[in-house]
Amino acid sequence: MQAFLKGATAQSTKPQKDKATAGPSTEKKAKAVPWVEKYRPKCVDEVAFQEEVVAVLKKSLEGADLPNLLFYGPPGTGKTSTILAAARELFGPELYRQRVLELNASDERGIQVVREKVKNFAQLTVAGTRPDGKPCPPFKIIILDEADSMTAPAQAALRRTMEKESRTTRFCLICNYISRIIEPLTSRCSKFRFKPLANQIQEERLLDICEKENLKYTKEGITALVRVSEGDLRKAITFLQSAARLNVDKEITEHAIIEIAGNVVDEGYAATQILSQLHEAIIEQDLSDKQKSAITEKMAVVDKCLTDGADEYLQMLSLCSVIMQQASQNN
Repeated sequence: MQAFLKGATAQSTKPQKDKATAGPSTEKKAKAVPWVEKYRPKCVDEVAFQEEVVAVLKKSLEGADLPNLLFYGPPGTGKTSTILAAARELFGPELYRQRVLELNASDERGIQVVREKVKNFAQLTVAGTRPDGKPCPPFKIIILDEADSMTAPAQAALRRTMEKESRTTRFCLICNYISRIIEPLTSRCSKFRFKPLANQIQEERLLDICEKENLKYTKEGITALVRVSEGDLRKAITFLQSAARLNVDKEITEHAIIEIAGNVVDEGYAATQILSQLHEAIIEQDLSDKQKSAITEKMAVVDKCLTDGADEYLQMLSLCSVIMQQASQNN
């Protein structure tokens, strides 16, 4: 038994020696960065396909001032990237971390957090110069990502903080559904809608990443990537990185992308994905317009329920029953 323990301790101490000799530089090299972060826009000019937002932000940056902002639209269209790029341009790399408070859905954002963390940060006063000597706006930015998941009392508490701290703080609310933000907040912000990215813009960005990462790909593979991402560039880049890792030294083909995207109706795939494919299939079916409208209306209800966290199995059963009911009217 003692010999066994001695052997175990010898084995456990050996790797530590190697680790010590390896040094910190090798640890740094091994650290992989997700491509979504690696290719996130570093300045406002790099933001793709949101011309109106970029134009307004550039004017604001020239005057070193910003209104309270509300960015809304589908996921993966550049909402968070845009405000982070604008903040970097305003404050520079040194001041950025001191001047920007970012809270997202993973953080606790009830009424207590708004009253304490957000309020305390908002009350801090700041200087109007950067360490590099360039002029800097005398305010901070609080970014509330996925603000539509905040409770109504928390949003109401935020309204008062926005009013009181307008001299030293700017707020940027980011959400998918503007209807879930209370009206007193929306009226205090400049609203910008982010559109789903056009296929050509997505294709250009993906080809640029392929060149920088020295990837082999087929034209059909990139087209499939654009199709399955449905205007969500973040999803497209994530799928591309997954395909690159699974097909090392091989071409990224249409088949590989479809496999990664789970674009197959089979056990284990997300209900939202099945819903999306069913929608395409129903439109092409030989059904009357009335039948198609009844089915697609039910699809909209199911999609809303799934977004709100309803049980996937029950929602799919509910949808299938309506499809069967409408299809049986043909017989």
